[in-house]
Amino acid sequence: MSLPAEFHDIAKRVNNWGRWGADDERGTLNLITDEVVRAAALTVRSGLRVPLALPLQQDGVQSGMIPGRVNPLHAMVQINQELFGPGTVATSDDAVTMGLQAGTHWDALTHVSHSGKIYNGRPAETVTPHGRSAFAGIDKARHVVSRGVLLDVARAHGVDRLPGDHPVTPEDLESAEELAGVRVTAGDVVLVRTGQIQVYLGGDKHGYGYPSPGLSVRTPEWFHARDVAAVANDTLTFEIFPPEIENLWLPVHALDLVEMGMLQGQNWNLEELSTACAQERRYAFLLSAMPEPFVGGTGTPVAPVAIL
Repeated sequence: MSLPAEFHDIAKRVNNWGRWGADDERGTLNLITDEVVRAAALTVRSGLRVPLALPLQQDGVQSGMIPGRVNPLHAMVQINQELFGPGTVATSDDAVTMGLQAGTHWDALTHVSHSGKIYNGRPAETVTPHGRSAFAGIDKARHVVSRGVLLDVARAHGVDRLPGDHPVTPEDLESAEELAGVRVTAGDVVLVRTGQIQVYLGGDKHGYGYPSPGLSVRTPEWFHARDVAAVANDTLTFEIFPPEIENLWLPVHALDLVEMGMLQGQNWNLEELSTACAQERRYAFLLSAMPEPFVGGTGTPVAPVAIL
């Protein structure tokens, strides 16, 4: 089934192909300039550090809904082994097998394709079994440090958690902006809180994934108009799931990653940050969300920290 005309109309309006050159592999991360980072550093007042990652563990968020995306399998490969003979210093080592998008993560620009294309008009066939994402893999993101802005949509609605059938709209984002008393500007990394992560934290990983509130297909135009550098939220699927338009699966992924070249993140735990921002009455902060540089990766685990 081909993508509907409505999708292609939005795609034309948010398209960034060629904006930073035909060979660009970083997309909207180009909006995080030195000036943006210097301004972001000035948001630090109390020095409070809020971690935003879920623990990496075998009982993680993955339920089997996405084939091959396994929770971390953690094994010890050495335990107190005296490598250099009896009585020498002993070492313990471990190894992990996991899906790069199994926990709190960034999606690389190559995570999805549509109509045979990835970001900047490159062929989807450039992603291969052996070469992986030769173009625009997650290693090309390099660093993500900027001003973070929490748009606490759940709090703006006066609830702990949005219902599972709630598409987060541009109007919701603007209501959260009003609550925050801050305007999203070029180079910001926007964190959208729905409260859905509470379902997983409460022990229901299946309910966490489905049904789930998430970003509406209308939001990419809002992010494009504001020149947002990246967006993350506290859900498994990022966008509303099931989709708001019947049989149009993952349209926000395609618009954000393919058309706009904008990193998106999922499974971010924004609960502690919501409380901290409400207590300090400010919703902008320095955000460090460094991608692990897996060469050719279509995503990566991340351990983001908000510094207030």
